[in-house]
Amino acid sequence: MFSRFLHAAALAASIALLPHVAQAQTTMKLASATINDVQHEWQKVFAEELAARVGDAVKTEIYPASQLGAIPRMAEGVLLGTIEAFTTPTSFMTNVDPRFQAFDVPGLFKSPDDVRKAIHDPEYRDHLESLFLDKGLRVIGAIYNSPTVVFTTSEVDTLAGLQGLKIRTFASPLQIRPMEQVGATPLPLALSEVIPQLESGGLDGMLVGMPILTAFKYYDVGKHILDLRFAEIVSMTVVNEDWFQMQTEEVRAAIIEAGRAAEEIVFPWGVENVEKTYAIWTENDGIVHQLSAEDQAKMEADFAALSAEILAAEPAVLAEYERLRALVDGKAAQ
Repeated sequence: MFSRFLHAAALAASIALLPHVAQAQTTMKLASATINDVQHEWQKVFAEELAARVGDAVKTEIYPASQLGAIPRMAEGVLLGTIEAFTTPTSFMTNVDPRFQAFDVPGLFKSPDDVRKAIHDPEYRDHLESLFLDKGLRVIGAIYNSPTVVFTTSEVDTLAGLQGLKIRTFASPLQIRPMEQVGATPLPLALSEVIPQLESGGLDGMLVGMPILTAFKYYDVGKHILDLRFAEIVSMTVVNEDWFQMQTEEVRAAIIEAGRAAEEIVFPWGVENVEKTYAIWTENDGIVHQLSAEDQAKMEADFAALSAEILAAEPAVLAEYERLRALVDGKAAQ
């Protein structure tokens, strides 16, 4: 009896040491509202980079185009842990933490290189990873997305032309308030709700990143873009921190490494993709309108004054903005 017990104990110990059963495979669902854009591309590259590091220890499942629900539901899912990772423009996370607004300030980033200079700075990237841990979220990816434009179903080529229009915005005050300032009615909506509202007349247009318009064939709904470019959209991938901490040390390190590697690989892809989408838009009879120099200068000055007012009321957001601003300007962060 005792010998059988020893044999069984030895067998159990030897099985426990086998690598294929030492760590059960974990599933990592990666969700986003978009498809065939830089967010989707980052997810695909991240999955490849992670697999190269840990093999099949983590099974990644990618769910683009709001397959796991509208944007508010996906944000809720990653907070609750029902979705492991969510990739989205920072504007859609401002209700989770107002510090996400720092990335939305009009005029902060004027080019893709401005975005890269700030969010890929090694010291800042370390800071960014842990910035939202008090909300139970860890940043594992930060990428340049695209410039902000306004899509409209009717022709608009001036700031005055936006007055009275119902414009879908991201859920950030730094998108909502600027649209109010130019006389439009801002309506924060999930991307999945936009086309039905445009077709029914519930919306007249939307603030949006250019690649979304071609990925979802908005040229079949309307033909006009007002190329405001008052802000460059930044997208981030956040993971549920409780889920992250449940992984082995090896997997945790690999997730961080894979996320950063994917950022660098995808950056040029994203810049090129923005250029391609302008060409696709015009190839499908879309029209891109530019503001006059006078309108552009007025918009930038008015939005800068408005941003300063908003930031003054949010000290934590202001501090994060100033840190980013210093990096864009090439100064050492204080």
